Parts: sequence; C-alpha cells; structure tokens
Amino acid sequence: METMEKIKVEKYSKYKPSGVDWLGEIPENWELQPSKRLHVVKKHLNSNKQSDNILSLTLRGVVNNDPDSPEGLVPKDYRSYQLFEKNNLVFKLIDLENVKTSRVGIVHENGIMSSAYIRLIIGNHTIPRYAFYYYFNLYLNEVYNNLGSGVRSTLGPNDLLNLPFICPSKEEQTAIATFLDHKTSLIDKAIGIKEKQIELLKERRQIFIHKAVSRGLNPNVKMKESSEEWIGKVPEHWEVCNNFVLFQERKEPGNESLPLLSVSIHTAVSSEELDDDENIRGKIKIQDKSCYKFVDMNDIVFNMMRAWQGAIGAVRVKGMVSPAYIVAKSKFEINADYFEYQYRTTNFIQQMDRNSKGITDFRKRLYWDEFKQLLSIVPPLSEQNQIAEFIESVNTKTTTAINLKNFEIEKLKEYKATLISSAVTGKIKLTK
Repeated sequence: METMEKIKVEKYSKYKPSGVDWLGEIPENWELQPSKRLHVVKKHLNSNKQSDNILSLTLRGVVNNDPDSPEGLVPKDYRSYQLFEKNNLVFKLIDLENVKTSRVGIVHENGIMSSAYIRLIIGNHTIPRYAFYYYFNLYLNEVYNNLGSGVRSTLGPNDLLNLPFICPSKEEQTAIATFLDHKTSLIDKAIGIKEKQIELLKERRQIFIHKAVSRGLNPNVKMKESSEEWIGKVPEHWEVCNNFVLFQERKEPGNESLPLLSVSIHTAVSSEELDDDENIRGKIKIQDKSCYKFVDMNDIVFNMMRAWQGAIGAVRVKGMVSPAYIVAKSKFEINADYFEYQYRTTNFIQQMDRNSKGITDFRKRLYWDEFKQLLSIVPPLSEQNQIAEFIESVNTKTTTAINLKNFEIEKLKEYKATLISSAVTGKIKLTK
C-alpha cells in the first residue's frame, strides 16, 4: 500500500453491544435506531417529463447516462422513471442472489432513474455522505443479499426502513464522511492506476503476439510484400496461402467415451470436459451426443456463430465438439498453437468477420466454404515452433504480472472495505 498514508488508530473509551451481528459493538454514546425514524422513502414519477437528465446506478456509483448510448436496459418512455434529487440515496435491492452487482449510491445531481430502484431521502439529523458510507458498508458485507436470500430475492422499501441505523453526532458524521472521502479517493486512484497497468500489459502482449506471428522473431530478416494490405509485409521465405491449402474439413462423429470440449472467445478451446453447469444448451442438459464431432490434437476448431468475435483455437486433447463448430484438420504437419495465436489476432478476426454471412452480427455464420478461402501466414515448421514457444513465454510472464496486479487490487479493495466498516461502526475514532 505504498500510496496509502499510515493511519493513526484511536478508539473510543467505552463500547456497548449493538445487538446486531453485522455491526458488533458500537461506541457507548452512539444511538441505534430503525432507519424509518430518520429517513423517508418516496417515489415521484417523471410523469410530466420534468427531467431528462438520465442517471444510472453502477459499480462506479451513480453516473450520468448518455441517452444516445445508454448503459443497461432503457424504457420506451422516461415518464416511467422516478425523480431523484441531489444527496438522495438510491438502492437496487432486486436479484439479491447476485453479489457482484451495485446496490447503493449517492445521487450527485437532480435527475431520473429506474422506478425499480428505491429512493431514500436522508433526514435532517444525518449527513448524506455519512449515510451513504453506512449503507454502502452493508453492501460490502452482503447484508442485503443475506436478508434477501433463498426464495426471497428482493427487499422492499419497508425492509430498508426497518434496518438499524447508527447515529453518531453530526460532528462525528462529518468527520467520518470527510475522512472516508479522502481515503477512499486515494484507494480508488491506486486501483485505477493498477487497472490501467493491467490494460497496458494486455496491449503489450497483443503487440508481441501480432509481431511474432506476422513477422517472426528475427528482426534482420528480409521482408516481402504479401499483396494483402491487412497483412502487410512478411518474411521473404514465408508463404501466404488460402486455408484450403493447409486444411480439410473433419466430419468424423464423436463417441460417448470422449470429453465434450468448448470453444470460447476468451480462452479458445478447452482442454477439459464441460462440467454439469456448462454442459447445457439453453437450460436443457445435453443427452444425445450422436451428432457431436470428433476432434483430434492439432486440429483447429471454431464456433461458426461466434468466429466473427474470435471463438477459434487449437485442440490439445482428443474429444468431441458441438455440431455448431467447424473442425479443420491439417493436411501436413503444423504447430497448431502457432495458428491459434495467429487466428486470434485482431487482423485475422476481422478477416473472419468480413467473410461471415448474416444480416446482423448475431446472425453471422462463418461456414467451411468461407473459412477455407481465408488467408493464413505460414512460416516453416521450425519457426512455427519457435514462435509458439516465444508466445507461451510472453503469456506466462504477462499472466504472472496481471495476477500480481489483481492481487494488489483485491487487497486495496479489502483495505477500503475495512476502513469504511471501522469508521461507520466506531471501531476507530475520527475527529475534525
């Protein structure tokens, strides 16, 4: 936490039991009351289009929503939205089985949001930002999710108003809110820097991969024009040819003894059988596997419905795949990993996209007849092996660096959650 200032921890002299498991002990002079004694829930619809300032509750908090490119679902008519005022709190207490979604935010300016949200007007005895941090702490500790668990996946306004609310003095509330504004801003900035570093690592990896599969590893090699603008120059001794020169379609049926593999946009071809949760089409477990296709090691497989998004890869274990996939068997010895890396570059994905058939994106299909006409860059086998080994090394180093950054991000998030919880429950004493 090199970006964090060291905090001098001071505690209150006396504490008392709150009587609430998820609050624990609180300072002796703090009050605990039902939220309904301090705050009010009101819903005023935008029925006369009083406002066109669309706001959204996200994991980043409440944000302004672009009506021309909105986040999330939007209504046909914004008259059904409700009005919010600056310093109101907004709660999304639906679908509580999902612990990864936003639940609470503080409104930064007047606007409108979904009528499915709960609008909480903070009473005069409470500082709005303190109230936000208090209720946000309940979100971080999954209190809303636990209260709405089981068959009950929604909490209503009355449930919210019956939650206990800790009431320090307004002076203490101000001190807590000011402290947390400063500290969480520093933490969020540190998290943002690390997230940007992760994106730069991913971009750097893609640059290395693209350069390796299209130009090789020898910076001094003589180059030649490929005759294709999107490919550009390639090493003089490399070939650029149609895929029908390299592959033939494999149409052998699978059998029950083989693992069922998948092709993912993110991870290419799986090396392990789909588990029971994944082994479904829609919501129906696959029973009849007679139409599934056999795949062998070093085959190239793509999902013809998602190829335009990059769902293609090399097979590393014998198995079978969905009939919605196309299987390409090489006509001579190749390093399939090299071709997977090539086929998952932006330029090649764009080539698959251009040659997919369909009126709209989600109706596009890349069939064998189109795939076999696509162009591939073909180095000698020895260089395919060297390039694949090099890229594997780059992937390993990049993944290690990204995992470290993600670990640091999680620690910062834990630190932020601990600070908020300690401050709003009085585990640390804060003064102006």
